[in-house]
Amino acid sequence: GFSMRCPGLPVASSGDHIRAAVFCAGGMPAESSRWDTLEALKNSDKGKLKYHPGWLQKGEDLLAGCNAPPSLSAFSGLVLKRLSPKLLVKTSSLSSDSSPGLFEDVLVSSNSVPSSPRLSIKPLQSPLSLQQPPSLECEETTEEKMPPEPRPSISMLSPRASQVEGCIRICEENHRSRAKAELSQRQELQDRLVESVACRESEQLKRFEEFMELKQRQEYQIMRDMMERETQESLGRQEKLKEEHRHRMKILNLRLREAEQQRLREAELERQRQAEGRERLRALNVIQEEVLQLNQLLEPGASQAPLDLSAFITRGNQLCGQVSEVIRTTAEGGFPSPEDMSVAERALQEMRAVIGTMQQEVVLAQERRRKEEAEQEERQKQIELQKQQGAQKSATPPTQRRQRKEGLQTKADESTMKWYQEIQDASNHCAASFEDLNNTKDMQTKKLRMELQKAASIPVSQISSISGSKLREVFDKIDKLLSGKPVQSGGRSVSATHHPHGLDFVSYKLAEKFVKQGEEEVASHHEAAFPIAVVASGIWELHPKVGDLILAHLHKKCPYAVPYYPPMKDGTSVEDYQRILGYRVGDSGVEAQDSFLKRMSGMIRLYAAIIQLRWPYGNKHGADPHGLNHGWRWLAQMLNMEPLADVTATLLFDFLEVCGHALMKQYQGQFWKLILLIKEDYFARIEAITSTGQMGSVMRLKQFLETCLRRREILPPKGQLSSSFWRS
Repeated sequence: GFSMRCPGLPVASSGDHIRAAVFCAGGMPAESSRWDTLEALKNSDKGKLKYHPGWLQKGEDLLAGCNAPPSLSAFSGLVLKRLSPKLLVKTSSLSSDSSPGLFEDVLVSSNSVPSSPRLSIKPLQSPLSLQQPPSLECEETTEEKMPPEPRPSISMLSPRASQVEGCIRICEENHRSRAKAELSQRQELQDRLVESVACRESEQLKRFEEFMELKQRQEYQIMRDMMERETQESLGRQEKLKEEHRHRMKILNLRLREAEQQRLREAELERQRQAEGRERLRALNVIQEEVLQLNQLLEPGASQAPLDLSAFITRGNQLCGQVSEVIRTTAEGGFPSPEDMSVAERALQEMRAVIGTMQQEVVLAQERRRKEEAEQEERQKQIELQKQQGAQKSATPPTQRRQRKEGLQTKADESTMKWYQEIQDASNHCAASFEDLNNTKDMQTKKLRMELQKAASIPVSQISSISGSKLREVFDKIDKLLSGKPVQSGGRSVSATHHPHGLDFVSYKLAEKFVKQGEEEVASHHEAAFPIAVVASGIWELHPKVGDLILAHLHKKCPYAVPYYPPMKDGTSVEDYQRILGYRVGDSGVEAQDSFLKRMSGMIRLYAAIIQLRWPYGNKHGADPHGLNHGWRWLAQMLNMEPLADVTATLLFDFLEVCGHALMKQYQGQFWKLILLIKEDYFARIEAITSTGQMGSVMRLKQFLETCLRRREILPPKGQLSSSFWRS
């Protein structure tokens, strides 16, 4: 056994030496020598070496042990002693055949050192150097540049040792060539890898630069697009502002032209008004002159001495005062208005009538005076004749004459008053029945009363002419409430049967709300009378008690719906009497006449709508609870009573405008006779009691009557519900 260390190369593993020893000992005849050789090689320094792949990574000096000179182990002597000289000679001959140079070297070495017990061998390159990594390339290049060392000489005593050494050298040469080939391949692979990595990195760098250029171009394009878009938007806004400016200028020019035209029209109207005003002023001066001349005729003359003309003189002075007041008002305002002219003309007509009446009175007074003189003479003659006849003449009993009733009634018929009183008594009895509900102190009962009042009032307030379905929902809700069924009110369920007198309370409040709607809603919007009236008529048909209560509330707030003119009783104050007549009296005093007439008009319109309408979903074959016959009765009763100033004309116009068409279709010829009676007879009575400031309602009634008689027709009222309404 021997140990070989080659400087500059990695130490061979023990396995390589074991394989070499086995190869060398393969031809030994003795089996025991083979195993002894293997054991010697195993215990040598190289046999104990261990190779680890991590040495190169750790950077350790792997060739540190190869610097020592080669030497044979202590067991090599035992091996050589056992080798026979014959075998050694045979091995030397084999070695010379196979490697003559090697055999010569061995001989030279053996001749040069014949008695040396040790074999001196130059350091050889190990096959492990082929596995050296690329990182040692510089070190290997340095070694290649060094001059080649002379072939080592081997001094052996035995040809077998020379053969073994030759085999070892051949094996090392093979390993060295193979290591050089692998090293060159690995170096080429590493070069190609470095080149490919460099190419790939270069390409990636180019792509990155191209990507950055693309991003810059995109950002530049985005900025340019944004700037172009902003430019377009700014141009669009400018165009829009220009268009708006042109439009406004056009509108302004149009308004200026319209204003100029309006100014010209107003100037023309002002000229016309001034011309008409001057013409009216001249006519007014003429009227005043004529009135003053007629007033001079009222001065008593010699022939008028026994006649009392103070009433005519007083009235004439009043008429002159009216005309003077018109003149004074005109002087303050500039020109007289058409109303002023009508007042002056009426004053002139009345002055003429006064003069005519005075002249008739004077003529009658003169005739009465002549008759009285003749009667006086006749009486004197009769007295003389009576004196002659003495007491024989018997006195005849006076005859009673029946006085003819002159004028119209001042109050309603007894049957009408009886009906009116029965309705009021029923209403008072109903109100007294739920008195405990009104005056209760129990919180639950108070809450129930409030819920019932809301349940009765809110549906009536929701009545409108929007659609027939909505109107039917309101009707069904009211019907359920009066039928004792629960209804929703204020988010909770309430029923009139929750209190013993709940139905009376609900009926009373419901009727009161219907009349209040006529007093307020219908007074402001005349068309609202029809949806309210049709619901009231349907409720009246299903619940007659509610209808009687509606009449009671209506007669109490508007006694002219009876018709009834309440007389002033003894002990009644003026304010209480005005309340009875239907006026509202508060802390600020009595309401204005216009407001009073407006409320009365609304309630009469509601009553006129009720008597001609019926609920379309009710019993069509049943009797109408309050039909057109009551409208005919009301109209006839009104014409049998003396008219009231401003009230009668207003109510007749409202009633005929709402109910006239239905009465015309129902009574036909009789109705037209009644209209003719109003126009020819009753209207004169209305004019006679109407003052100057109350002629508006009279003129409306007059125009309505003249239009109806001229057309021989009364048009249906505005706002009447059509058949299509109930399908909406």
